[in-house]
Amino acid sequence: MMNTSKRAAELLKTHRESIDRLDAILFNTLGERFSHTRAVGRLKAENDLPASDPLREQEQMRRLETMSQSSGLDPDFAKKILNFIISEVVSQHKSLKHN
Repeated sequence: MMNTSKRAAELLKTHRESIDRLDAILFNTLGERFSHTRAVGRLKAENDLPASDPLREQEQMRRLETMSQSSGLDPDFAKKILNFIISEVVSQHKSLKHN
């Protein structure tokens, strides 16, 4: 019994370490992504381009659906994440345009 609990605790620790490492990768990647989207927002603002690009967003959704399926991620969950990110990016672009 004790060996089973100890082994479970070791496995749990290993999984949590992996989760923490992946969280760091995820947030660093998001930071880099938003760095680029801010640059896009500034470019759009300087050139009086619209804050959103519905065609690009549709392309992104299709691309994400394919990626999510190949990575084993639920496509509906992936779409929710991308919709949230797009919403934040468009909001930032609008803010840059008004400033």
